[in-house]
Amino acid sequence: MNYTVSIVGRPNVGKSTFFNRLVGRRKAIVHITSGVTRDRIFGNSEWNGVKFSVVDTGGFSFATSENDVLEKEIKNQIFIAIKEADVILFLVDIKMGVLDTDREIAKILRKSQKITLLVVNKVDNGILYSDTDFFHLGFENCYYISAINGSGTGELLDKLVEIFKDKFVQKKEKIINKEFLPRFSVVGRPNVGKSTLINSFLDKNHHIVTHISGTTRDSLDVFYKKWGYECILVDTPGVRKKSKIRENIEFYSSIRTVRTIEYTDVCLLMVDAVRGWEKQDTNIFRLVKTNHKGIIILVNKWDLFHNKNFSIQKHFEFLIRKKISPFENVPILFISAKNKNGIHHIIPLADQILKSRKNRLKTNILNKIMLPILKKNPPPSKKKKKLITIKYCTQLPSCTPIFIFFSNFPQYIKESYKRFVENQIRSHFDFRGVPIQIFFRKK
Repeated sequence: MNYTVSIVGRPNVGKSTFFNRLVGRRKAIVHITSGVTRDRIFGNSEWNGVKFSVVDTGGFSFATSENDVLEKEIKNQIFIAIKEADVILFLVDIKMGVLDTDREIAKILRKSQKITLLVVNKVDNGILYSDTDFFHLGFENCYYISAINGSGTGELLDKLVEIFKDKFVQKKEKIINKEFLPRFSVVGRPNVGKSTLINSFLDKNHHIVTHISGTTRDSLDVFYKKWGYECILVDTPGVRKKSKIRENIEFYSSIRTVRTIEYTDVCLLMVDAVRGWEKQDTNIFRLVKTNHKGIIILVNKWDLFHNKNFSIQKHFEFLIRKKISPFENVPILFISAKNKNGIHHIIPLADQILKSRKNRLKTNILNKIMLPILKKNPPPSKKKKKLITIKYCTQLPSCTPIFIFFSNFPQYIKESYKRFVENQIRSHFDFRGVPIQIFFRKK
């Protein structure tokens, strides 16, 4: 069985804190600022042997503001979460009492005819508050909890499991173990089209897309299954320069992106074709390379160029490869995420890079090809009496490609020769888009 529980409520009632407690880790950003969560955030939880999905949503607000476009998109995400949920947890704040916004949300939830549990949060210190107003919202039972310290959550989870067993006994759905699926993360500067690309892959508005820079704040996972490929696509917040991060929330978002890169398989680095390759793109590229992840560079918004001739594209590609040197063996695709131009190549290419990243070369084949090359082009030595030779090489059984070359004087081998060896490996074996590590050891 695969059940879905959506957490709904107005801003700042503790939805993300409660979500983090249910999934057992700080997946959603929690901040004193109202309205931090925007997109739906998905996680998994388990209670008494019953597994279920949890969805965190943005704060439901009926007030208008300068960011009306953003507010509209947040509401759309909440309505989708309500529609897809088996059970809705309606969170309210006991310290604030019942507000007009709570009453409006209650009307919407009653009309949805979904099973809804009213959850009264922030019962933190054992002091009794007047709770008669909460029954006016029209729900049968109230569950009093503290999302911060976890009190009261056990009774609520018992009720959830009871509902699952009573109401959804006949619901059968194939459970996909997402833990073992490849993870492809879309990374880049703010407003380059990362969320638009995810939406284009899914053929629906799964993530919020606006003209406002920095709309996405959390790293958002979504399951993708098309054309024989299954993977987890991860949308990430835009990574700004440190000097331009003015809010704590932006800092937390940047940390989320860094952590996402650490736990991904292949990164799709998006670049704005209009702005071109900037220093921050180089910084993100180096971050991906340092973590030894597969990488594809996507030049987005290429449809905005009226003179999209082959020579301009080649010149653009040449400039990028110059910036990312010496690791130039990276695929570069020119796409339009909005119009879906060129995006059908991305997932198959990412899958191929993932296979190359896991590829293990046989030692006898590696030595047969590499040793004659290294014998013909030995490492240069300042001291003529010390002739540097390489007698043997092998690939380690690691999760990323690591090669060891055994030499009589490894300490004298320079970085430039290491790059020569790497280029030779790449020219004979398919490691496009895959960072590889080379070490020289004493024989």
